[in-house]
Amino acid sequence: MIATLVLAASAILPSAPAPIPAPAPAPVVAEALLDEVRKPGAGAVLVNVWATWCTPCREEFPDLLHVARELAPRGLRLVLVSVDFPEDTAETTSFLTSQGVDFATFVRTGKDEAFVNGLEPKWSGAIPATFLYDAGGKLVQFWEGKASYPVIKKRAQKALNAKETPRIEPLCSRSRCSSASPWHPPLRAASSRSARRSRCLAPP
Repeated sequence: MIATLVLAASAILPSAPAPIPAPAPAPVVAEALLDEVRKPGAGAVLVNVWATWCTPCREEFPDLLHVARELAPRGLRLVLVSVDFPEDTAETTSFLTSQGVDFATFVRTGKDEAFVNGLEPKWSGAIPATFLYDAGGKLVQFWEGKASYPVIKKRAQKALNAKETPRIEPLCSRSRCSSASPWHPPLRAASSRSARRSRCLAPP
């Protein structure tokens, strides 16, 4: 009897609506990405380079979206660039959908070396990598490795508030890193699928 009532109740309750599919990422090279960054209207632009196979990237994703949504009224714009392989588009789109991404995103196309040098020559190619630009499209800060919500928010607020001299955020300090920290080959050294998957940077 109880089982029957439970089944009847579950039949009456409406099912949760299916998530709205995220737009498929559009192919982009470094030059076109920088044109996107320079589009007028933003107070600052946060560019994040990530991949579905990169665990730190996936872990960082909710915090990036949280900061972007919180600071959007102040003019922050988030630009997501996947470095997944073209044949993995369905998996990339599925992950974006699961995160509630409902805006246009991009996927890196062309040669890795050209993309790295075109975006920032001082970037080692390790991911996740995040770049902050001011309203004029000038790079004010970038860093490699996963960052937490408070750190991302503080840096984004600084980009919204002031212009800075471009600099690299250190991957770690002597007090934060240990010899056991798993640093991996960067994008520049990745010529195969297995090599590219190993370039994901796991912070200490």
